[in-house]
Amino acid sequence: MCGIAFTSNPFGIANELDRMIAALRHRGPDDSGAKFVAAGAAGLAHTRLSVLDLSARGHQPMISADGCHTIVFNGEIYNYPELRAELRDYPFVSHTDTEVVLAAYQRWGRACLHRFIGMFAFLIWDETEGRLWGARDRFGVKPLYYHQGPDGILRIASEIGALRAAGVGAKPDASAWAAYLAKGLSDHTEATFWEGVRALPPGSELAWSPSVGLRISTWYDPADALRAGEDERDDAAVADELLALLEETVRLRFRADVPVGICLSGGLDSSLLLGLVHRVQGPDSTVEAFSFACGDPAYDETPWIETMLRATRHPWRLCRLDPADVPRLAAAVQRTQDGPFGGLPTLGMARVHARARERGVVVLLDGNGVDEAWAGYDYYARVAELDATRAPIQGVRAPDLSLTSVLQPDFAALAADWTPPRPSRDPLRNAQFRDLRHTKIPRALRFNDRVSMLYSRELREPFLDHRIVELGLRQPAHRKIGGGQGKRLVREIARRIIPCAVSEAPKRPVQTPQREWLRGPLAAWAEARLESALSGWGRDWLQPDAARALVQRYVREGGENSFPIWQLVNLGLAVEEAAT
Repeated sequence: MCGIAFTSNPFGIANELDRMIAALRHRGPDDSGAKFVAAGAAGLAHTRLSVLDLSARGHQPMISADGCHTIVFNGEIYNYPELRAELRDYPFVSHTDTEVVLAAYQRWGRACLHRFIGMFAFLIWDETEGRLWGARDRFGVKPLYYHQGPDGILRIASEIGALRAAGVGAKPDASAWAAYLAKGLSDHTEATFWEGVRALPPGSELAWSPSVGLRISTWYDPADALRAGEDERDDAAVADELLALLEETVRLRFRADVPVGICLSGGLDSSLLLGLVHRVQGPDSTVEAFSFACGDPAYDETPWIETMLRATRHPWRLCRLDPADVPRLAAAVQRTQDGPFGGLPTLGMARVHARARERGVVVLLDGNGVDEAWAGYDYYARVAELDATRAPIQGVRAPDLSLTSVLQPDFAALAADWTPPRPSRDPLRNAQFRDLRHTKIPRALRFNDRVSMLYSRELREPFLDHRIVELGLRQPAHRKIGGGQGKRLVREIARRIIPCAVSEAPKRPVQTPQREWLRGPLAAWAEARLESALSGWGRDWLQPDAARALVQRYVREGGENSFPIWQLVNLGLAVEEAAT
């Protein structure tokens, strides 16, 4: 995995590119480079985490054989060998997927995007046309941010920190923070938490030239799978196709020239992933498995994990997260998140990636995406009751998501009205689309990308293969929800390849004692983060006495939902980070 950057600032361009590279070094510690384009008026930069072709032939920025195109690439094109075979006339000099992207662009132009199976964000300078072209993958697994100021200078980077290093200001966007604090929303639009900085939306492409300026368009829309109508085949035919796709997508994601491991929780999705690894690699697979635990018996997932690993040869690395770890770890994670993050589960994953780095495992597979594509969350069974304008929480029946009572009224009013698109007549499929395109997946992918890259690890999401997602979106409700549980067809496939004790277990949210820790061993830390928020931006956004009373009441009485407390804590973390 890598970090990429671009600037059209011709003044001090070399120093600016160096600063952007330094800010992205954690994403690619193995190599780096920069190249001036547009007659020296613009430049591309890259930091490399070597995963395919570890030799110097994989250096970026990479220039095409004819010298007309220069690319910086972040991600993986899993079907690159097949594409390379189609492009055999190109004079390849490396064994990288990056060079395949260059060759594909020269052969097929923008249409090459539809041939890629993978996760990616890349920028290509086209010398013949004097323009920049780039794109982001279908679901936005890999990030790309941009800023264009009044002076017209365009800057693009994998992380907002690199834009700041290039001189972009770090003023918080009050509207984005209001949407987060009042409605629990983040990453649902192209707006970020920082003024003037935008995210290139998933499935989008950009084009820029000095004469025309910046243009952004959509090249992929998952709503097309909904508009295609329901799948009318019988269950057996769909199940056979799904299993074949699951096996193929896992097989493709083991393509690497470095060690590959898996993230393993006690849930169905990661257990299914492990079962698929066995089908792909055989029963003697020794892929390392990584899990985290918090030491609380009430949230102990290890019995399910041990059931899955029993009679296998997989080394298992259990990573412990304790309350004493949280203050230091939360500050470290906040530095690269570009906004609020997902609480203790994200910190637990930080422990996993740190352990993977210690073990020399460069790539990890994760089970993200099945719940959205195949309706796994409990609230999908009651979509008619949900407020579509707020972010739903799995495992909490009637959450109070709003901090409105502790927000300054003028600030709360900045939370713009937002209603997700409804491309289908089916409320369930609309809820799935919302979670895939606007709520659950976008924010989870940001959390996952930043926390893995903080430790220079590549995280692959096999279940977000667009073919699996599209197949799920096309299915009628009875193939997704049945017997009081979601993911019905996925569970039926899981019964074939993993123990029944795991495949039949009820859907559970990521298990951490966040509720208990925030009112117990972390109560003083949480209150101190609130004070940090009130000493910074929060002094204009929060009603101090009401906010303090809310936290103190939670410490005394507890509650089912700790998310409002975490929102205040995370605001404080962001204020502290911005001040450093």
